[in-house]
Amino acid sequence: MTDILPAPRRRRPWSQRTRPGVDLALAIPLFLLEAAWLVLDCVYGYGLDVWAAQGDRAEIDAAALAQMGRVRTLLIAVLVVAVPAAVFRARWTVTAHLLVALLAGGVPAAAQHDWDRSHRPPVGCVRYSANC
Repeated sequence: MTDILPAPRRRRPWSQRTRPGVDLALAIPLFLLEAAWLVLDCVYGYGLDVWAAQGDRAEIDAAALAQMGRVRTLLIAVLVVAVPAAVFRARWTVTAHLLVALLAGGVPAAAQHDWDRSHRPPVGCVRYSANC
């Protein structure tokens, strides 16, 4: 009888999980890098812009909008990197990226809350008419 060799298996990224060592070796530095970028941008990027504005409301608002744009860019980048990690079934990398995405999603929510608190409508006028 002749021995039949098995057909070579094709390796698809989603067919097997990524090894935990490789997964953690990617997840931990990426998480630290993304979280540090988010914190440093909030402290130095936005904080120093507000300090340099010296109370000028228009410059403070411009700094807040610029910071929200940078955070939105980080959020998109984190979610784009999470997709290949999910395809390669690297669960710790996906988890780390989703945690950073939650943090990056909380920053615009806090900025919107701060905006609503600092930009109150005028008191005493409840309707939008010329007699108000």
